[in-house]
Amino acid sequence: MSITAEAMAPCSKCGKKSEITIYRSINTAENPELKEKIRNGSLFIWECPECHQANLAKYETLYHDPEKKIMLWLMPSGDLSETQMQAIANHTKAMGGYRLRLVKDVGALMEKLLIFEAGLDDMAIEMCKYVTLMEMMSRNKAAAGSLAGTVLHFHRVEERDGMKYIVFMYPSEGQMASLNVGYNVYEDSLGIIGRNPDIIPDRETFMKIDRDWIGSIIK
Repeated sequence: MSITAEAMAPCSKCGKKSEITIYRSINTAENPELKEKIRNGSLFIWECPECHQANLAKYETLYHDPEKKIMLWLMPSGDLSETQMQAIANHTKAMGGYRLRLVKDVGALMEKLLIFEAGLDDMAIEMCKYVTLMEMMSRNKAAAGSLAGTVLHFHRVEERDGMKYIVFMYPSEGQMASLNVGYNVYEDSLGIIGRNPDIIPDRETFMKIDRDWIGSIIK
């Protein structure tokens, strides 16, 4: 079941504290409307009644989609005990076939949801990002230094003129730019992971699959 609580949060602009509703856990079987609110980020936005500033609520929550067998644990502080993780992992193991992920911010939670909703593998997506970034740096050696810090975000899968693409978004000159990558790059990445199972973390606990993970396996 979805569990809510009340918390006091300070406005980022005027500093006034307001009582807001936060979600300790989210179950999409019982509250399917919350999935879209996570997809567009609105679930974590609250407006200050004093100055009307839009604020981002940062809190821990456990996202559970029983139909797709997905659990995403949003843990901004990163302070999740091994006991906590193992207790839930053991429970999901009994139900079979769950994908367990640990994410550190709302943006990462939104991206994981988009990836899994598109029927894709997030490990292959991270490898696809790495390969794409290396290609961008190779083609523009003069800007390789600045490009190295570019963070790509999965946006969607798109078909155009009979071709299939992975669409990434990334910040560029103060705005978000889009980048279309051939679907074959994703398929190649998926094949590499399939042929190297030793690079996959323990599937029976909450895995942190992100830029740091791909950096740790590609030297």
